[in-house]
Amino acid sequence: MRPVGEHAAAVAALLGPTTAETVELADARDRILAEDLVAPHPLPPFANSAMDGYAVRSADLAETPALLPVAADVPAGRTDGPPLAAGTAHRIMTGAAMPEGADAVVQVEWTDGGTEQVRVEQAVGAGQNVRGAGEDVTAGQVVLPAGTLLGPAQIGLAAAVGAGTLRVRRRPRVLVLSTGSELVAPGEPLRHGQIHESNGPMLAAAVEDAGGRGELLRFVPDDVEQFTRTLDEALAARADDPVDLVLTSGGVSAGAYEVVKDAFTGKGVTFSKVAMQPGMPQGLGHHRGPVGEVAVVTLPGNPVSSLVSFEVFVRPALRAALGHPQPDRPRVRARLAEPLDSPAGRRQFRRGRIDAVAGTVAPVGAAGSHLLAALARADCLFVVDEQVTRVEAGESVEVWLLDG
Repeated sequence: MRPVGEHAAAVAALLGPTTAETVELADARDRILAEDLVAPHPLPPFANSAMDGYAVRSADLAETPALLPVAADVPAGRTDGPPLAAGTAHRIMTGAAMPEGADAVVQVEWTDGGTEQVRVEQAVGAGQNVRGAGEDVTAGQVVLPAGTLLGPAQIGLAAAVGAGTLRVRRRPRVLVLSTGSELVAPGEPLRHGQIHESNGPMLAAAVEDAGGRGELLRFVPDDVEQFTRTLDEALAARADDPVDLVLTSGGVSAGAYEVVKDAFTGKGVTFSKVAMQPGMPQGLGHHRGPVGEVAVVTLPGNPVSSLVSFEVFVRPALRAALGHPQPDRPRVRARLAEPLDSPAGRRQFRRGRIDAVAGTVAPVGAAGSHLLAALARADCLFVVDEQVTRVEAGESVEVWLLDG
């Protein structure tokens, strides 16, 4: 069987770096910056008050209490503030530009709050309560390097240096297609022998969570001709915005109706057994469609196998293609809360819940690849290596945090 790491590298090689596109700042959250963002001006762009109070010359407060006439008001946003004459004060608001001649701000709590004249009870030193120009960012400084994941703080910084748009990495477009004659759309009634189709919505959501654009193509029955026709029609309809990856689930095992395997074998997609549990049957390659070649990854049909395979192979590949600073899930080590057995020669990925305070991880549900409810309750996967057949309680295992 193929090693897990070898198959992961092959999936990652299918997807090259995505190109850059320009988006409005309001649409940039959770995107990856494609180019360095350089500040065109310092931040703050001018010296300003850090307090509501009075702009003064600190030398005028050599002796306190001191009584100073209030010569002007300087609210935030005033662009024509007069210079400060010696022996006077300007009433000033937080964020307002420091008047020429002033070198400190007395906070209002240290005064009587006067508007015509102000009594200052405590002295201040030069520079006190003043934010200097360029104190945070200097003009020409790279404030956000390429590859930065844009969260609220990063978007706030971009806005502060005047960026109305940002160059970000284009999100990979992923066409998700499930197969199976037994599948029925969620919300529709079931007949005996049918199940509601869950893999498509689940994988499309997983693509979006990874930073891609997941597009669900309604599942098709176990018919090779219909599968190929449906896929090619969908690819042709998206010629103006091509698909980067076709992601299928089901139809890749060793049964009599393996439509994905039958449709792709010998046509650019190879299939293999990967040394893992769940998720052993896998496939990857390229499909020559109506608008050229498109990358293909085929996942097994059991829902747990499908999502675990996505986590192991597809999610990190999509994030690497985006230039994400951390393609992999956060990984920690924890002590197993109870003993369990693992199949020889396969890397086992078990659903679990982690207790960060105790430093332990407990299995959630059994190892069955159909037990989706257990996966929904899990907040992590923990890994048992191929050569290990039993892990005792208290032994350390690698844990992948699914909420990270």
